[in-house]
Amino acid sequence: MTTGLPDFFQYNLWANLRLLDECASLTDEQLDFSIVGVHGSVRQTLMHLFSSEEGYAGHCTGTYPTLRLKEADNFPGFDELRRRAEWSGKELITFAEQGDVNRMLHLDGGTYDASVMIVMIQAINHAIDHRSQIATLLSQQGIELPGLDSWSYNDDARQERSDA
Repeated sequence: MTTGLPDFFQYNLWANLRLLDECASLTDEQLDFSIVGVHGSVRQTLMHLFSSEEGYAGHCTGTYPTLRLKEADNFPGFDELRRRAEWSGKELITFAEQGDVNRMLHLDGGTYDASVMIVMIQAINHAIDHRSQIATLLSQQGIELPGLDSWSYNDDARQERSDA
């Protein structure tokens, strides 16, 4: 197994899917709960997280889904969010393995220049930030998420290897 940049995106996909699995059992009231200081409700934050990740994957690879998820779209359900998270997550993993991270991008209509590596760093930072906000929203409702940190990722990976 090679280590490096792809590992960050493998972790990110694992954490995103684990988050979706846990949120799928929430009630509408729990999904729509919000407090000051976070992006929005759980539902709104999930939409923001995954619509943004599709954009980050697209910036890196030049490939976008035929119908992009938009933050303002109606909530498509957890199966669709999972499908989209898997698509963008795998695109980012593959790009991290094979892509040119030094290539310059001209973002925001050409008004902002950044390397692909900066977009990839942003993708990881953005996801961690919003998963943390969702964890806060849930903890304020007395709901505890399973670990989404690197230690939990390592424990799951070790368990999978021992089960194989």
